[in-house]
Amino acid sequence: MKVDLAKWLKGAAVTTVAAWGLAACASTPIPNEKIAVAKDSVQRAEQSGAPELAPVELASAKDKLNRAEKAAADRDAQPATLLAEQANVDAQLAEATAVQQKSHKAAMEFDASMQALRAESMRSTQPTQ
Repeated sequence: MKVDLAKWLKGAAVTTVAAWGLAACASTPIPNEKIAVAKDSVQRAEQSGAPELAPVELASAKDKLNRAEKAAADRDAQPATLLAEQANVDAQLAEATAVQQKSHKAAMEFDASMQALRAESMRSTQPTQ
C-alpha cells in the first residue's frame, strides 16, 4: 500500500487547524462580567438623563446589551463579548452626552442670569433726571 506523503501531511494539517479552532471556541468563557458592567453603564446613563438628552446613544447601548445577553444565552461567547463591550461604550457615550447637555443648559442659564444682573446694575447706577 502506497501512501502519498503530501496528501497525508495536508490532512494532518487540516485536522490540527480544526482541533485548534475548536479548542479556541471551547475555551472562550461567556462574558458575564462584561455584560454586568454594560448593564451598570446603561443604568447610570438612564439616571443621568440620557433617555431625554441622548436617546439614540442609549437605544444603541440597550440594543447591543440585549444582543449580548442573547448571544451569551446561546453560548456564543465571542459575539457576546464584543456586543457587551460595545454596549458599555455606547452607554458611557449616552451618559457623557447627557451630562454635557445638562452642563451646556446650566451655562446658558448662568449667562442669562449674569446678563440680567448686569442690566439691573446698569439701571440702578444711572442717575435719575
